[in-house]
Amino acid sequence: MQQHPSSEVNVNQRIARISAHLDPPNIQMENAATVSRLNCRAKGGTAGYKVAILGAAGGIGQPLAMLMKMNPLISVLHVYDVVNTPGVTSDISHMDTGAVVRGFLGQQQLDEALTGMELVIIPAGVPRKPGMTRDDLFNINAGIVKTISEAIARCCPNAIVNVISNPVNSTVPIAAEVLKKAGTFDPKKLLGVTMLDVVRANTFVAEVLGLDPRDVDVPVVGGHAGVTILPLLSQVKPPCSFTPKEVDDLTYRIQNGGTEVVEAKAGAGSATLSMAYAAVKFADACLRGLRGDAGIVECAFVASQVTELPFFASKVRLGRTGAEGIYPLGPLNEYERAGLEKAKRELATSIQKGVSFIRK
Repeated sequence: MQQHPSSEVNVNQRIARISAHLDPPNIQMENAATVSRLNCRAKGGTAGYKVAILGAAGGIGQPLAMLMKMNPLISVLHVYDVVNTPGVTSDISHMDTGAVVRGFLGQQQLDEALTGMELVIIPAGVPRKPGMTRDDLFNINAGIVKTISEAIARCCPNAIVNVISNPVNSTVPIAAEVLKKAGTFDPKKLLGVTMLDVVRANTFVAEVLGLDPRDVDVPVVGGHAGVTILPLLSQVKPPCSFTPKEVDDLTYRIQNGGTEVVEAKAGAGSATLSMAYAAVKFADACLRGLRGDAGIVECAFVASQVTELPFFASKVRLGRTGAEGIYPLGPLNEYERAGLEKAKRELATSIQKGVSFIRK
Protein backbone atom coordinates (compact mmCIF):
# COMPACT_ATOMS: atom_id res chain seq x y z
CA MET A 1 0.00 0.00 0.00
CA GLN A 2 1.41 3.41 -0.95
CA GLN A 3 1.81 5.82 1.92
CA HIS A 4 0.24 9.23 1.61
CA PRO A 5 2.98 11.91 1.39
CA SER A 6 1.66 13.84 4.41
CA SER A 7 1.61 10.71 6.61
CA GLU A 8 5.18 9.99 5.52
CA VAL A 9 6.16 13.51 6.67
CA ASN A 10 4.46 12.85 10.02
CA VAL A 11 6.37 9.59 10.44
CA ASN A 12 9.62 11.37 9.60
CA GLN A 13 8.83 14.10 12.13
CA ARG A 14 8.14 11.50 14.82
CA ILE A 15 11.42 9.73 14.03
CA ALA A 16 13.22 13.08 14.16
CA ARG A 17 11.62 13.88 17.49
CA ILE A 18 12.76 10.57 19.00
CA SER A 19 16.26 10.90 17.54
CA ALA A 20 16.59 14.41 19.01
CA HIS A 21 16.49 12.77 22.43
CA LEU A 22 19.03 10.09 21.58
CA ASP A 23 21.95 12.20 20.31
CA PRO A 24 23.08 15.75 20.81
CA PRO A 25 22.55 17.69 17.58
CA ASN A 26 25.46 17.46 15.19
CA ILE A 27 25.34 20.27 12.66
CA GLN A 28 27.36 18.53 9.91
CA MET A 29 25.32 15.34 10.20
CA GLU A 30 22.04 17.23 10.22
CA ASN A 31 22.71 18.87 6.87
CA ALA A 32 23.40 15.50 5.26
CA ALA A 33 20.58 13.57 6.90
CA THR A 34 17.34 12.88 5.07
CA VAL A 35 15.46 13.11 8.37
CA SER A 36 16.57 16.38 9.90
CA ARG A 37 16.38 16.48 13.67
CA LEU A 38 13.77 18.68 15.22
CA ASN A 39 14.31 20.71 18.33
CA CYS A 40 12.41 18.27 20.44
CA ARG A 41 9.49 19.82 22.30
CA ALA A 42 7.14 17.58 24.24
CA LYS A 43 3.45 18.06 23.51
CA GLY A 44 1.77 20.08 26.23
CA GLY A 45 5.16 21.11 27.66
CA THR A 46 4.49 23.58 30.43
CA ALA A 47 5.76 27.13 30.46
CA GLY A 48 8.82 27.35 32.63
CA TYR A 49 12.47 28.32 32.80
CA LYS A 50 15.38 27.32 30.59
CA VAL A 51 18.20 25.84 32.64
CA ALA A 52 21.65 24.58 31.62
CA ILE A 53 23.89 22.25 33.63
CA LEU A 54 27.56 22.46 32.60
CA GLY A 55 29.44 19.36 33.73
CA ALA A 56 26.30 17.23 33.63
CA ALA A 57 28.07 13.88 33.14
CA GLY A 58 30.17 14.12 36.31
CA GLY A 59 29.68 12.84 39.84
CA ILE A 60 27.64 15.90 40.86
CA GLY A 61 26.28 16.62 37.39
CA GLN A 62 24.41 13.34 36.89
CA PRO A 63 22.32 13.35 40.10
CA LEU A 64 21.91 17.12 39.68
CA ALA A 65 20.55 16.64 36.14
CA MET A 66 18.16 13.94 37.35
CA LEU A 67 16.84 16.08 40.20
CA MET A 68 16.48 19.15 37.96
CA LYS A 69 14.51 17.07 35.43
CA MET A 70 12.01 16.55 38.27
CA ASN A 71 11.59 20.29 38.93
CA PRO A 72 8.19 21.51 37.66
CA LEU A 73 9.50 25.08 37.19
CA ILE A 74 11.78 23.97 34.32
CA SER A 75 10.57 23.69 30.73
CA VAL A 76 13.91 23.12 28.95
CA LEU A 77 16.96 21.44 30.50
CA HIS A 78 20.27 21.61 28.61
CA VAL A 79 22.93 19.14 29.75
CA TYR A 80 26.50 19.80 28.64
CA ASP A 81 29.83 18.10 29.22
CA VAL A 82 33.02 17.26 27.35
CA VAL A 83 32.32 13.49 27.63
CA ASN A 84 29.38 11.10 28.03
CA THR A 85 26.54 13.62 27.59
CA PRO A 86 24.56 11.53 25.06
CA GLY A 87 24.12 8.77 27.66
CA VAL A 88 22.99 11.11 30.43
CA THR A 89 20.65 12.90 28.01
CA SER A 90 19.05 9.69 26.80
CA ASP A 91 18.71 8.33 30.32
CA ILE A 92 17.02 11.30 32.01
CA SER A 93 14.94 12.16 28.92
CA HIS A 94 12.89 9.01 29.63
CA MET A 95 11.63 10.45 32.93
CA ASP A 96 7.95 11.37 32.65
CA THR A 97 8.28 14.97 33.80
CA GLY A 98 7.61 18.19 31.89
CA ALA A 99 11.16 19.43 31.22
CA VAL A 100 12.46 18.75 27.72
CA VAL A 101 16.09 17.57 27.77
CA ARG A 102 18.73 18.40 25.17
CA GLY A 103 22.32 17.17 25.29
CA PHE A 104 25.47 18.95 24.13
CA LEU A 105 28.87 17.30 23.79
CA GLY A 106 32.26 18.96 23.62
CA GLN A 107 33.46 22.53 23.61
CA GLN A 108 32.27 23.14 20.05
CA GLN A 109 28.67 22.84 21.36
CA LEU A 110 29.14 24.97 24.51
CA ASP A 111 27.74 28.15 22.95
CA GLU A 112 24.69 26.31 21.65
CA ALA A 113 24.11 24.77 25.09
CA LEU A 114 24.06 28.23 26.68
CA THR A 115 22.06 30.25 24.16
CA GLY A 116 18.80 31.53 25.64
CA MET A 117 19.38 30.06 29.12
CA GLU A 118 17.92 31.80 32.19
CA LEU A 119 19.76 29.81 34.88
CA VAL A 120 23.19 28.22 34.43
CA ILE A 121 24.51 25.73 36.99
CA ILE A 122 28.24 24.91 36.88
CA PRO A 123 29.43 21.71 38.61
CA ALA A 124 32.13 21.26 35.90
CA GLY A 125 35.65 20.35 36.94
CA VAL A 126 37.58 17.63 38.73
CA PRO A 127 36.50 16.36 42.18
CA ARG A 128 38.59 16.32 45.32
CA LYS A 129 40.57 13.15 46.09
CA PRO A 130 41.99 12.05 49.47
CA GLY A 131 44.78 14.36 50.60
CA MET A 132 43.75 17.11 48.16
CA THR A 133 42.69 20.50 49.42
CA ARG A 134 40.19 22.58 47.46
CA ASP A 135 43.13 24.74 46.38
CA ASP A 136 44.86 21.72 44.83
CA LEU A 137 41.95 21.71 42.42
CA PHE A 138 42.60 25.31 41.48
CA ASN A 139 44.88 24.90 38.49
CA ILE A 140 42.49 22.59 36.62
CA ASN A 141 39.15 24.06 37.60
CA ALA A 142 40.19 27.70 37.22
CA GLY A 143 40.72 27.21 33.48
CA ILE A 144 37.40 25.38 33.08
CA VAL A 145 35.45 28.15 34.86
CA LYS A 146 37.23 30.80 32.76
CA THR A 147 36.20 29.10 29.48
CA ILE A 148 32.61 28.64 30.64
CA SER A 149 32.34 32.24 31.89
CA GLU A 150 33.54 33.56 28.51
CA ALA A 151 30.79 31.54 26.82
CA ILE A 152 28.15 32.82 29.28
CA ALA A 153 29.20 36.41 28.47
CA ARG A 154 28.70 35.65 24.75
CA CYS A 155 25.54 33.56 24.83
CA CYS A 156 23.41 34.30 27.91
CA PRO A 157 24.79 37.42 29.62
CA ASN A 158 21.52 37.96 31.55
CA ALA A 159 21.34 34.45 33.04
CA ILE A 160 21.63 33.80 36.76
CA VAL A 161 24.81 31.75 37.28
CA ASN A 162 25.26 29.21 40.11
CA VAL A 163 28.93 28.29 40.57
CA ILE A 164 29.62 24.92 42.23
CA SER A 165 33.10 24.21 40.80
CA ASN A 166 35.65 24.26 43.62
CA PRO A 167 37.42 26.16 45.05
CA VAL A 168 34.29 28.40 45.07
CA ASN A 169 36.22 31.06 47.05
CA SER A 170 38.39 31.49 43.92
CA THR A 171 36.17 30.37 41.02
CA VAL A 172 33.47 32.99 41.72
CA PRO A 173 36.06 35.83 41.55
CA ILE A 174 37.40 34.23 38.33
CA ALA A 175 33.93 34.26 36.76
CA ALA A 176 33.40 37.86 37.92
CA GLU A 177 36.68 39.03 36.36
CA VAL A 178 35.87 37.32 33.03
CA LEU A 179 32.37 38.85 32.96
CA LYS A 180 33.78 42.30 33.88
CA LYS A 181 36.24 42.06 30.96
CA ALA A 182 33.32 41.25 28.65
CA GLY A 183 31.25 44.13 30.05
CA THR A 184 28.41 41.84 31.19
CA PHE A 185 29.07 41.49 34.95
CA ASP A 186 25.96 41.87 37.10
CA PRO A 187 26.92 41.18 40.75
CA LYS A 188 23.33 40.16 41.55
CA LYS A 189 23.45 37.32 39.03
CA LEU A 190 26.69 35.56 39.99
CA LEU A 191 26.15 33.25 42.97
CA GLY A 192 28.62 30.84 44.54
CA VAL A 193 26.72 27.82 45.88
CA THR A 194 27.51 27.34 49.59
CA MET A 195 24.20 25.60 50.27
CA LEU A 196 25.90 22.30 51.13
CA ASP A 197 27.45 23.96 54.19
CA VAL A 198 23.95 25.06 55.28
CA VAL A 199 22.47 21.62 54.58
CA ARG A 200 25.22 19.97 56.66
CA ALA A 201 24.84 22.53 59.45
CA ASN A 202 21.07 21.97 59.57
CA THR A 203 21.59 18.19 59.69
CA PHE A 204 24.34 18.14 62.32
CA VAL A 205 22.62 20.68 64.58
CA ALA A 206 19.32 18.78 64.28
CA GLU A 207 21.11 15.60 65.41
CA VAL A 208 22.37 17.36 68.56
CA LEU A 209 18.97 18.92 69.30
CA GLY A 210 16.96 15.80 68.43
CA LEU A 211 14.92 17.68 65.81
CA ASP A 212 13.88 17.15 62.20
CA PRO A 213 16.58 18.88 60.05
CA ARG A 214 13.81 20.49 57.98
CA ASP A 215 12.77 22.45 61.07
CA VAL A 216 16.29 23.82 61.68
CA ASP A 217 17.87 26.87 60.05
CA VAL A 218 21.57 27.58 60.60
CA PRO A 219 23.07 30.64 58.88
CA VAL A 220 26.51 29.78 57.46
CA VAL A 221 28.62 32.73 56.33
CA GLY A 222 32.13 33.44 55.02
CA GLY A 223 33.22 31.13 52.23
CA HIS A 224 33.12 27.50 51.12
CA ALA A 225 36.33 25.85 52.39
CA GLY A 226 37.66 24.87 55.79
CA VAL A 227 37.90 27.75 58.28
CA THR A 228 36.19 30.15 55.85
CA ILE A 229 32.97 28.22 56.57
CA LEU A 230 31.50 29.97 59.62
CA PRO A 231 28.25 28.57 61.07
CA LEU A 232 26.52 31.19 63.24
CA LEU A 233 25.33 28.82 65.95
CA SER A 234 24.16 31.74 68.11
CA GLN A 235 21.55 32.51 65.43
CA VAL A 236 20.09 29.00 64.97
CA LYS A 237 16.33 28.76 64.54
CA PRO A 238 14.57 27.52 66.60
CA PRO A 239 16.49 29.42 69.33
CA CYS A 240 18.66 27.07 71.40
CA SER A 241 21.90 27.01 73.34
CA PHE A 242 24.98 24.81 73.07
CA THR A 243 27.82 24.02 75.47
CA PRO A 244 31.26 25.34 74.43
CA LYS A 245 32.28 21.76 73.51
CA GLU A 246 29.18 21.33 71.33
CA VAL A 247 29.98 24.61 69.57
CA ASP A 248 33.57 23.46 68.95
CA ASP A 249 32.52 20.01 67.71
CA LEU A 250 29.69 21.28 65.50
CA THR A 251 31.83 24.03 63.97
CA TYR A 252 34.65 21.58 63.25
CA ARG A 253 32.30 19.01 61.70
CA ILE A 254 30.51 21.59 59.52
CA GLN A 255 33.85 23.01 58.33
CA ASN A 256 35.24 19.55 57.56
CA GLY A 257 32.11 17.83 56.22
CA GLY A 258 33.61 17.60 52.74
CA THR A 259 36.76 15.92 54.05
CA GLU A 260 34.60 13.49 56.06
CA VAL A 261 32.96 12.29 52.81
CA VAL A 262 36.21 12.23 50.80
CA GLU A 263 37.82 10.00 53.44
CA ALA A 264 34.74 7.76 53.77
CA LYS A 265 34.70 7.22 49.98
CA ALA A 266 38.39 6.24 50.21
CA GLY A 267 39.45 7.39 46.78
CA ALA A 268 36.10 6.79 45.07
CA GLY A 269 35.12 10.47 44.97
CA SER A 270 33.92 13.40 47.02
CA ALA A 271 30.53 14.66 48.19
CA THR A 272 28.47 14.30 45.01
CA LEU A 273 24.99 13.21 46.10
CA SER A 274 24.56 15.63 49.01
CA MET A 275 26.11 18.36 46.82
CA ALA A 276 23.61 17.65 44.03
CA TYR A 277 20.78 17.79 46.58
CA ALA A 278 22.06 21.13 47.96
CA ALA A 279 22.57 22.54 44.44
CA VAL A 280 19.01 21.66 43.46
CA LYS A 281 17.67 23.19 46.67
CA PHE A 282 19.52 26.41 45.83
CA ALA A 283 18.60 26.36 42.12
CA ASP A 284 14.94 25.89 43.04
CA ALA A 285 15.17 28.94 45.32
CA CYS A 286 16.66 30.94 42.40
CA LEU A 287 13.81 29.82 40.10
CA ARG A 288 11.17 30.73 42.68
CA GLY A 289 12.87 34.11 42.99
CA LEU A 290 12.76 34.52 39.20
CA ARG A 291 9.06 33.69 39.30
CA GLY A 292 8.54 36.54 41.77
CA ASP A 293 7.85 34.56 44.94
CA ALA A 294 8.33 36.68 48.06
CA GLY A 295 10.64 35.96 50.99
CA ILE A 296 13.16 33.64 49.28
CA VAL A 297 16.25 33.93 51.49
CA GLU A 298 19.28 31.62 51.25
CA CYS A 299 23.02 31.83 51.95
CA ALA A 300 25.30 32.32 48.94
CA PHE A 301 28.83 33.55 48.12
CA VAL A 302 28.34 36.85 46.30
CA ALA A 303 29.91 40.23 45.54
CA SER A 304 29.27 41.89 48.85
CA GLN A 305 29.83 44.90 51.10
CA VAL A 306 28.98 43.01 54.30
CA THR A 307 32.72 42.97 55.11
CA GLU A 308 35.72 44.76 53.57
CA LEU A 309 36.24 41.74 51.25
CA PRO A 310 34.88 41.96 47.67
CA PHE A 311 33.08 38.59 48.01
CA PHE A 312 31.46 37.00 51.04
CA ALA A 313 28.80 34.39 51.79
CA SER A 314 25.81 35.55 53.81
CA LYS A 315 22.04 35.46 53.60
CA VAL A 316 20.70 36.95 50.36
CA ARG A 317 17.17 37.65 49.17
CA LEU A 318 16.56 36.04 45.78
CA GLY A 319 14.25 37.74 43.29
CA ARG A 320 13.62 38.37 39.61
CA THR A 321 17.10 39.81 39.05
CA GLY A 322 19.07 37.41 41.27
CA ALA A 323 20.42 38.39 44.69
CA GLU A 324 18.33 41.50 45.20
CA GLY A 325 19.25 42.06 48.83
CA ILE A 326 22.23 41.08 50.98
CA TYR A 327 21.64 40.79 54.71
CA PRO A 328 24.17 41.90 57.35
CA LEU A 329 25.67 39.23 59.61
CA GLY A 330 23.64 40.23 62.65
CA PRO A 331 24.92 39.98 66.24
CA LEU A 332 27.93 37.66 66.64
CA ASN A 333 29.25 36.25 69.91
CA GLU A 334 32.94 36.30 70.83
CA TYR A 335 33.60 32.81 69.39
CA GLU A 336 32.02 33.83 66.06
CA ARG A 337 33.89 37.15 65.92
CA ALA A 338 37.20 35.28 66.34
CA GLY A 339 36.09 32.77 63.67
CA LEU A 340 35.15 35.63 61.34
CA GLU A 341 38.63 37.17 61.53
CA LYS A 342 40.24 33.79 60.78
CA ALA A 343 37.80 33.21 57.90
CA LYS A 344 38.46 36.63 56.38
CA ARG A 345 42.24 36.15 56.38
CA GLU A 346 42.04 32.91 54.40
CA LEU A 347 39.22 34.17 52.20
CA ALA A 348 41.18 37.27 51.17
CA THR A 349 44.01 35.04 49.85
CA SER A 350 41.62 32.75 47.92
CA ILE A 351 39.76 35.69 46.34
CA GLN A 352 43.03 37.33 45.29
CA LYS A 353 44.22 34.04 43.77
CA GLY A 354 41.12 33.97 41.55
CA VAL A 355 41.42 37.63 40.54
CA SER A 356 45.14 37.24 39.74
CA PHE A 357 44.44 34.19 37.55
CA ILE A 358 42.53 36.43 35.11
CA ARG A 359 44.51 39.63 35.50
CA LYS A 360 47.94 37.97 35.19
